[in-house]
Amino acid sequence: MIKVVIAEDDFRIAQVQEQFLQKVSGVKLAGKALNAKETMMLLDEHEVDLLLLDIYMPDELGIHILPKIKEKHPQVDVIMVSAAAEKEMLEAAIRHSVFNYLLKPVTMEKFVATIEDYKKKKKLLSRIDEVNQDVIDQYFGTASNNGASLKDLPTGVDRLTLQKVTEIMKELEGGISIEEMGERMGASRTTARRYLEYLVSTNFCMARHDYGIIGRPERKYYLVKN
Repeated sequence: MIKVVIAEDDFRIAQVQEQFLQKVSGVKLAGKALNAKETMMLLDEHEVDLLLLDIYMPDELGIHILPKIKEKHPQVDVIMVSAAAEKEMLEAAIRHSVFNYLLKPVTMEKFVATIEDYKKKKKLLSRIDEVNQDVIDQYFGTASNNGASLKDLPTGVDRLTLQKVTEIMKELEGGISIEEMGERMGASRTTARRYLEYLVSTNFCMARHDYGIIGRPERKYYLVKN
């Protein structure tokens, strides 16, 4: 469960953000703050994963409390949600390693997609003890060794499952059938075919029909070696 604090001086906007959060599963609101002082108090009192932080608050700018947050609560991730469109504000937020920066007014679709992206990346890091370049590429959305970025993946193809399939392909000495891939990845034949055909479309692997002992052709997939 991801615990979230909303720091927003306009209670109406805070209420809207709370309603948006309710659209995302696995997320729980830990509290709402109307100013910088209340924000720090909430972070002191609760175990918080994510802070939705406004910039223009009555007692102190949200940008100015970022160093305090990182010092006292380094485990807390921050998404800025602000009307501040000045480049300097964005640059300051980036220097303090914010996860994302949303400009008001924020649509529900954009808000939910940003929280879902945060959940996905947090889950990715929670599953591993050390990183490799594939994991780094997945996290930052840059091209991986099969040439696909996060946004390039078609519907029904999950990044983590795709990584598992590509790793299986790399370990093979020969080809693999759809049934064999399904068994190795713990999925149905239909799912295995979807991922294998996707890898064919990216030229990561190739498919051909092999003939068995009884002469019946079987579609097998082979890693393309550069």
